[in-house]
Amino acid sequence: MQANWRIGSLFGIPLFLDPSWFFILALVTLINALDFSGRFELVLAWSAGLAMALLLFASVLLHELGHSLVARSQGIKVNSITLFIFGGVASIDRESKTPGQAFQVAIAGPAVSFALFGLLYSLAQVLPNESIAEVLALDLANINLILGVFNLIPGLPLDGGQVLKAAIWKLTGSRFQGVRWAAQTGKILGGVTIAIGLFLILKEGQLFAIWLALIGGFVFRNATAYERLTTLQEALLQVTASETMTREFRVVDANQTLRSFADEYILADLQTPIPYYGAANGRYRGLVAIEDLQVIERSHWEIETLESIVHPLSEIATVEEKTPLVEVIKRLETESRNHLTVLSPASAVSGVIDRGDIVRAVAKKLNMLISETEIKRIKAENTYPPGLQLSQIAQAIED
Repeated sequence: MQANWRIGSLFGIPLFLDPSWFFILALVTLINALDFSGRFELVLAWSAGLAMALLLFASVLLHELGHSLVARSQGIKVNSITLFIFGGVASIDRESKTPGQAFQVAIAGPAVSFALFGLLYSLAQVLPNESIAEVLALDLANINLILGVFNLIPGLPLDGGQVLKAAIWKLTGSRFQGVRWAAQTGKILGGVTIAIGLFLILKEGQLFAIWLALIGGFVFRNATAYERLTTLQEALLQVTASETMTREFRVVDANQTLRSFADEYILADLQTPIPYYGAANGRYRGLVAIEDLQVIERSHWEIETLESIVHPLSEIATVEEKTPLVEVIKRLETESRNHLTVLSPASAVSGVIDRGDIVRAVAKKLNMLISETEIKRIKAENTYPPGLQLSQIAQAIED
């Protein structure tokens, strides 16, 4: 797959071009050049067409920059701004913490577009009448007005959908409810736009409506993606460690020698390594780390016991049974763990959680079909499937 091209940065924010941008740049240049050809000579018309296309995308860039700078003022990291066939998109690390802040980020883009409309329209009034500069200023002013109004349509992924989300969030107290309403509205708007586009193409023979159908498809797909992402985020907050953990661990006698432990368990479990916990006198003593045996001389294995090398439960990575799955994922990633130990209210070992267990729990919650073979692969490789970026999704959810 073709990677995006980095073209620089603005206010420290990396700027990228998607390959599809070049197609729309050529198309917009052609359309504007044909429009200008009736008023200006050929070379000037094509030059103006290219200038118009570049200025259009500069307007889109400023629109996205408006979102980005307001997000950054709220402490949100902006990863990049990318221009592509349908305009631009700003990639941010997480959402705003409050509906008021979410509204500010959403409205910033249209506000920039309306400000550009005012500035360009005012500039056109002082430029020579019928000049190429006046034509460009007026056309670009109108485009920014349309861009601002279009983006305020109340459906995701448009800015108006983000505004609607913030409003529903404020009224209900639930960000997830806000996203669901805005996503449903976006799906309806996208579906209607697709239907209108197809009608105009098939019944009226208007080929320009292909673009309308494509925009409708873009809106519908992205609204659906927002809805699915929200469902997943909500699941990560609702599912607990006790619902995710497994009993894939062994409790061994902490009083046995290292040699006895190695002979009885390690050699038998080489193919499927699992956590070991030492216990004695009815109490858990701690986690047995296999790598600790490697630093102890073999001659001492006959003498030393497991209790001498266990890591107390108070010193290892643990979570409570009621811990939300989102926190489990964050702990695994930030601490680079292969698994976490789940403790009962009585501070006993209830179970263990690794990335395979997490994927299994998420799949069950969302009715996704993931085979046990795939779960075993995830456990062995200790990585999430490429299409299920749980670590990034969990990090984007605010506590």
